[in-house]
Amino acid sequence: MLTADVVLPCLDEAEALPWVLSRIPAGWRAIVVDNGSTDGSADIARALGAHVVHEPRRGFGAACHAGLSAAQAEYVCFCDCDASLDPGLLTGFVRDVAAGGSDLVLGRRRPQTRGAWPAHARAGNAALSRMLRRRTGVRLHDLGPLRAARRTDLLALGLTDRRSGYPLQMVVRASDAGLRVTEVDVPYLPRSGRSKVTGTWRGTWQAVRDMSAVLAEQPRPLVDGGAR
Repeated sequence: MLTADVVLPCLDEAEALPWVLSRIPAGWRAIVVDNGSTDGSADIARALGAHVVHEPRRGFGAACHAGLSAAQAEYVCFCDCDASLDPGLLTGFVRDVAAGGSDLVLGRRRPQTRGAWPAHARAGNAALSRMLRRRTGVRLHDLGPLRAARRTDLLALGLTDRRSGYPLQMVVRASDAGLRVTEVDVPYLPRSGRSKVTGTWRGTWQAVRDMSAVLAEQPRPLVDGGAR
């Protein structure tokens, strides 16, 4: 049976954690990376059986990379911890990677209700997808946070962004490394609570600015022994 570690960056997600962790596939390990929560998220996650990592440096990328560094399984997945995405869907992602159909699988978010994905967040995502296509040739419609890849491939990318640019940098460097990047449709549900990044125009603008800096990077040499 294929198993994986699922990295769940977490900042004040006490309300969503029980549902999210209940959806982790059997035999897989949930790695909840607490990024400074004040609502008891870490204690809830630990009580529900998750492995908890504390990352004091604020930033989505900092939390994601701390989880990647703590992962031990051959396959590593990422999922938001706000109940907007079902981590149970990741079994198909991992099967695709294991079978050689892709090296990095992303979920293309398909909103299930009006308001699940605010207009300003969709607009920012669409703009970045076009910029990504021009930079790498990879044709994606979404830079969604639900994703899976081999741990060794991800570590070999030498990811350095520790803020909102981390998910995009993963795709850019994967493409530069010759990895196959694909996407599949996934349902996108209304999140629990307010987004820390795209819940406001200001947050969205900051994310776009971080990601624009990533797109300006020049291709870099690969880390030895990693991505193919």
